[in-house]
Amino acid sequence: MGNFGRVFGAVKPVIGMVHLGALPGAPLYDAHAGVKGIVEGARADLRALQAAGFDAVMFGNENDRPYEFKVDVASTATMAMVIGALKSEIKVPFGVNVLWDPMSTVALAAAVGAAFVREIFTGTYASDMGPWTPNAGEAMRYRNRLGRPDLAMLFNVSAEFADSLDRRSLPDRARSAVFSSIPDAVLVSGAITGEAAAMSDMEAVKKVLPMTPVLANTGVKHATVGDILRFADGCVVGSALKYDGHTWNAVDPERAKDFMERARAARGGK
Repeated sequence: MGNFGRVFGAVKPVIGMVHLGALPGAPLYDAHAGVKGIVEGARADLRALQAAGFDAVMFGNENDRPYEFKVDVASTATMAMVIGALKSEIKVPFGVNVLWDPMSTVALAAAVGAAFVREIFTGTYASDMGPWTPNAGEAMRYRNRLGRPDLAMLFNVSAEFADSLDRRSLPDRARSAVFSSIPDAVLVSGAITGEAAAMSDMEAVKKVLPMTPVLANTGVKHATVGDILRFADGCVVGSALKYDGHTWNAVDPERAKDFMERARAARGGK
């Protein structure tokens, strides 16, 4: 089955985002609420997602804008502390993503016992954060050195906030990433958080990767999840679940419940 199958089984997983509040040191950090406030916000989102029946959750530091390629050690440590504080309440498989640092993402996953990670592991990009050249070989070897060959690696092959300097088509880049870097799944994103990838891009990537799980990574909405799950092997969703559909708000339990009802209907009731 591979790592993806061991984590998610046969169902097309719907992964709900737990967007942590800005971490200490980040420009948007709320010093008054402190780390305790981050834990409480994450706890509320986690409970809402689990009550709605999401197949998995993923903890990410989306609020740490502007993003970094090598995050401060304190950021990774704080994420570990927050997840550790919630660990006894997590009832579904969970993943982590430390934007945009593959090595910190893998280290955090190993520390907290995450089942999967999401990151940009391949490619070369011109981005809002400057030149972007991740190293998949380094990250994959680090995973194994930390004793986590079972950690499912979800490769985002169309970076947000960036443009690929590789002039090959997206399907060709995705196919090459699978051949050269052995991801457990490939994710397709829109231009920024909360914006959908073109349906044609999703379908084209899946067409060239029939044996590799391909997931929609951004911009999946209540109105589109049914269409997406007809050909995609799952999706990651954050913004659509928030109050008023706004990325930086808390998860709205009713929106989350409605989303999963639609997703289950698209999966034939599963």
